[in-house]
Amino acid sequence: MLPSIDFSTLSVATPLYLWLLLVPAALFGLWIWQLARRRADTNRLARTRLLPVRQRFGLVGDLGFWLAVIVASALCIVALAGPRARVSVMQRASTDVVVLLDGSASMYTRDVSPDRWRRSVRFLRAFAEALGWRGDRVALALFAHTAAPQVRLTKDPNALFFFLDHLGDHSPFRLEDAPTWDTNIEEGLRWGLRLIEKDEQLFGKSRNPKAFVVITDGQSWSGSVASALQEARQRNIPVYVVGVGTTAGAMIPNPPNADVTQIVNIRAVLDRTSLLQIAVAGGGEYFEIGHEPDRDVAFRIIDRLQHRDAQRQQVDTYEELYWRLLLAAGVVLCAGTLLLHTRTELAGQIVAAGGVLLLLSSLI
Repeated sequence: MLPSIDFSTLSVATPLYLWLLLVPAALFGLWIWQLARRRADTNRLARTRLLPVRQRFGLVGDLGFWLAVIVASALCIVALAGPRARVSVMQRASTDVVVLLDGSASMYTRDVSPDRWRRSVRFLRAFAEALGWRGDRVALALFAHTAAPQVRLTKDPNALFFFLDHLGDHSPFRLEDAPTWDTNIEEGLRWGLRLIEKDEQLFGKSRNPKAFVVITDGQSWSGSVASALQEARQRNIPVYVVGVGTTAGAMIPNPPNADVTQIVNIRAVLDRTSLLQIAVAGGGEYFEIGHEPDRDVAFRIIDRLQHRDAQRQQVDTYEELYWRLLLAAGVVLCAGTLLLHTRTELAGQIVAAGGVLLLLSSLI
């Protein structure tokens, strides 16, 4: 929707320049006098000159170009005074997204290249690049048996990209640690709710619609996921699930330097059915990495997030209007040039336009 200008709030930074409007006002008075003379001459010529066909005269003739020059000069003077006013734009509400990334042992599996963790981080980067970041906020938390928040809700994309750059090679949950061998999605969802609650305590309740994006393979659940999903639904926070991995799966690597008694052989597979059930129970939708380009999946998720709340909100800002006036002056002057007929006048306009372009290029 086009922005609307509240002219009741119109003000100028340098009102002294408005006195220069006396010059185009005087020129306009002279133009009116010339127009009256032209009309008198054409009427007298029509009465006294006899021709076999009726001769037609334009209403203003070449005077139309000079009227355009006067109007353009007046617009430039007003632009020079620095006008500004309140501009209202109706736009769709932004979104608060809490990304919950699985960091458990199954994410070390190499059934996708290079492994599930790095494949998830690559998708997360594509998601961050596809997001508009025009008022949108993103938070990030990792989970295995326990959850570990990494980035609070922020409008700064650099905070998220910092995590992707420094922890993109491997999960911060080590294979040597026993809690890494458990995927507690419930704990991840509860930490996501805590991130939102903490943000409301610090900055007040946000009008942005909220959503969870869970990136996981769904391997070895624990905890009561249903209760966490119910709590999210009560807060009107849908849960979108992004699956990573394959249904054939692969063996989870053993911890480095593990002795014979610690070696375990566990095949991790993508639990697509359960992840789909979580998405449906959470009021969201299920997506999967690998079936289509990451950017396409990211755009589909963002589209769902943006269309959740069709309510539009009015955003008021004070904007400088000088560029609008300069644009209007250029349009009026170009339209006036079309009223010229003689080659001499057109050549003069081309020379003048070339001079203006040279002046602008020297200032840039």
